[in-house]
Amino acid sequence: MSEPPARPLVIDTMVASALLRRERRPGEATPYDSLVRGRRLVVSFATVAELRFGALNAAWGDLRMRALSRSLSALTVVEPAGDVVQGWAELRVECSRLGHPLGQKVHDSDRWIAATALARDLELVSDDKVFEAVPNLRLLTDR
Repeated sequence: MSEPPARPLVIDTMVASALLRRERRPGEATPYDSLVRGRRLVVSFATVAELRFGALNAAWGDLRMRALSRSLSALTVVEPAGDVVQGWAELRVECSRLGHPLGQKVHDSDRWIAATALARDLELVSDDKVFEAVPNLRLLTDR
């Protein structure tokens, strides 16, 4: 009897960036390879926005921008709708009450990423310390 397929994983912007860089440099491993191997990868719309901002800010040319778009099309993108929006709001309130940094405005994008993982009941792959001790968030890290 075969095993059921592994559940998808949410990856944060740092992980997505590392994996996308690896695509440009075949054979270059990332610390996340063992965590994501064989899994469908999910990103928040906020990750897509951050990656596009970084590319525009670095003045990437057409060729690299098209490559970024192709790479992003391989990921499942979760848009800000219903349960994710509600989860984002609840997470900000809860983290603010707890004094957790994720309650601060500066972490809006990180909160969208965490809300995506929580709303979809998926693990989040990240090394960003801001995700540590977030209530109910299942964090996978290479540390």
